[in-house]
Amino acid sequence: MVILTNDPSLTAWGWAVVQLFHGKVRILKTGCVKTAPAPKKRKIYKADDRARRITEISKELNKIHKEYSLDWIISESPHGAQNYNAAVMIGMVPGILCTFGTDHNLPVEWYSEGDAKKHLSGKRSLSKQDTIKHIVKIYGKDWVQDVKYKDEAVADSLAVFHVARAKSQALIYALNIK
Repeated sequence: MVILTNDPSLTAWGWAVVQLFHGKVRILKTGCVKTAPAPKKRKIYKADDRARRITEISKELNKIHKEYSLDWIISESPHGAQNYNAAVMIGMVPGILCTFGTDHNLPVEWYSEGDAKKHLSGKRSLSKQDTIKHIVKIYGKDWVQDVKYKDEAVADSLAVFHVARAKSQALIYALNIK
């Protein structure tokens, strides 16, 4: 079974492709789709710029699926909007992933950041560096890219995978019938 696990964000979408085979986990590839708003001097409407960023993320997800023939999607649930623009972007993230899942007939499961961190450490709150340390301890260093935002986003995506592997009844069932 090949799973795409995500730490979704319009700015830095962390992801990892993991393979489960006879109970063993192998990280096939990791990455981070980084998008940035267009500079204000270009005078592009925010909606048009957001559409460009969504397209960049969607293209990367489609490349990943084409390369790995995904079976499942796991994702951190977006959370915490402090203003209107943040709320809009948080709303876009599930739309991107749900549309991708629907287009490719892939199930999508969501987990909270707090649940992932609690499953890793016993605490619902954990620094980015502590999350990275826990994930390196569990999965090794093969995924580390030595780029701060990439490592943070990928570690969060793997933390979500870690909790799903233990708690997802649907995933546990799917693994037992394969």
